[in-house]
Amino acid sequence: MIALPFVYTVAGLVFAASALLAAFDGSKPRHWVNAAFWALLALSMLAGDRLGDLGNGVLVIGLVGVVAIGRLGPASASAPEAERQERATRHGNRLFALALVIPATALIGTLLFRAVPWLVDPKQVTLVSLALGALLAFGIGLAVLRERPLAGLQEGQRLLDALGWAAILPQMLASLGLIFALAGVGKVVGALASEVIPGGSLFAAVLAYGLGMALFTMIMGNAFAAFPVMAAAIGFPLLIQHYHGDPAVIAAVGMLAGFCGTLMTPMAANFNIVPAALLELKDRNAVVKMQVPTGLPLLAFNIALIYWAAFR
Repeated sequence: MIALPFVYTVAGLVFAASALLAAFDGSKPRHWVNAAFWALLALSMLAGDRLGDLGNGVLVIGLVGVVAIGRLGPASASAPEAERQERATRHGNRLFALALVIPATALIGTLLFRAVPWLVDPKQVTLVSLALGALLAFGIGLAVLRERPLAGLQEGQRLLDALGWAAILPQMLASLGLIFALAGVGKVVGALASEVIPGGSLFAAVLAYGLGMALFTMIMGNAFAAFPVMAAAIGFPLLIQHYHGDPAVIAAVGMLAGFCGTLMTPMAANFNIVPAALLELKDRNAVVKMQVPTGLPLLAFNIALIYWAAFR
C-alpha cells in the first residue's frame, strides 16, 4: 500500500540530489554549507522515523547550526542567462501549463484513490497524489521541453538555495503549533475566549474561531501552527462538542481562515518575504501590502461559510 513513506522518500531524494549538486558546485565559496544543510534535511525525510526523538532533535539543532555557521549561498544556474531567456521566450505561457499538472493530479488522485483503499492509504491520498503530481509534472516537463533530468534537478536546487532556510519554515512552524498544543496553550486561549464570547452565541464563537485562526497565523507565520491551538481552544470544545458543528467544515474552512492570515503577515517569510527578495522589490513588505485587500474579504467569507455550512 502506498502511504506517507512514499511522500517522504520523494522529498528526501529531491533534497539529497540538491545536496550532491551543491557539494560538487565549486563555483561558489559556501557550497559545502548548502550541501550540509540539504543533506541533513534529506536524512530527516529518508530516515527520520528510524532516528527517534533524540536523533531528530539533534538533526534539527544541526540544521540551525549549519545556517548559523555560514549563510546559504545562491546556486549556479543550469544554463547561461541569455540561453534561459531564449527558452522562456520560445515556450512562453506554455510553461504555466506544466505547473497546473501538479494540482490537477492532486485533485484527480484524491477523488480516484479513495475508490481503491487497498492501493493507497485512504488517510494520505491527498499527499500521495500531490507527490505523484510533482513526479508527473517533472516527467512531462522533460519531454515537452526536451531537457535532461540533470537540468531540472539543477533548477530545483537553484530555487531551493534561493529560498534557503525558509524552505523548511512550514515544517518547523507546524511542529511549533503541535508543541504549543501539547503545552496547553489551547486551553489557556480557550479559557480567555470563554470570558469574551457571549454565552449561547454561536456566531460569536464562530467569529472568535475564524479571527483567532487568522491572528495566530499572522503571529506564528503558518496556519498549520495556529490550527492545533485554535482547535483545542474553540474549534473542538465549543463549535464541535457544544454546538455540534460539522468537524470537516470547521477544520477545513478554519484552515482557509488561517491562510487568510498568511496573506497578511511578514512572518510567513517563505510566502511573502522570499518572493519579494527573488523579485528584487525595493519594499520587502510589498507582497503583503498587495494581498491585504484580498485577505480581509476572504476571511469574512470563510467565517460566514463556517456559520452557514457547519451548523445546517
